[in-house]
Amino acid sequence: MTKVSHAILVHGAWADGSSWGKVIPLLAAQGLSVTAVQLPLTSFEADVAAVRRAIALTDGPIVLVGHSYAGAVIGEAGNDPKVARLVYIDAFAPDAGESAGTLFAQFEAAPLGAAIIPDAEGFLSLSQAGVFDLFAQDLDPAEKAVVYATQGPINGAALGGTLTQAAWRTRPTFYLIGDQDHAIPQIEQERMAARMNATVAHVNTSHVPMLSQPEAVARFIVDAAA
Repeated sequence: MTKVSHAILVHGAWADGSSWGKVIPLLAAQGLSVTAVQLPLTSFEADVAAVRRAIALTDGPIVLVGHSYAGAVIGEAGNDPKVARLVYIDAFAPDAGESAGTLFAQFEAAPLGAAIIPDAEGFLSLSQAGVFDLFAQDLDPAEKAVVYATQGPINGAALGGTLTQAAWRTRPTFYLIGDQDHAIPQIEQERMAARMNATVAHVNTSHVPMLSQPEAVARFIVDAAA
């Protein structure tokens, strides 16, 4: 396989591009040029468009990385011919005709579900207890407070965005599983990774390994790129 020199990182719900802040310098030190996309989180279509704009501005070949909800986004945007590899970090991995929401509805009960708070306009946020105890439980208290304060609410309808074609069907795919994830249960991550025939690794982290174990995440991305 061709060595990849460009990485595009896509954050999930309740986050922004800065969630990759610890990983970016580690990737750069290994010779990868990096773009961290800022998703609007207003609709699935808008999020896919944001990733497509980043791909258009980047020379290929690209390793496209998605965390959590962004697994659905990269599954659609990753059909661009510049994308050579896909990396899923504790992420949803829908097939064509599926969405993150339809997969979540089939999952074994995830503890984080009870901590999701909708507002009057249909945007979803996490409670403080949800962030501290279930979403980012392996961070120190100060960093948990930052995650809670800076979370990006997601339009609930975005979770229903369905894929027209799953990019993982035609590209080498890699999946990093967080064994202490309370948002997407480990067993469900394993099932999605197996369906994709992905190269799998495990890390003993919460749902946010890019914050709690950035070295492991960066190493996994670098190995995928190589």
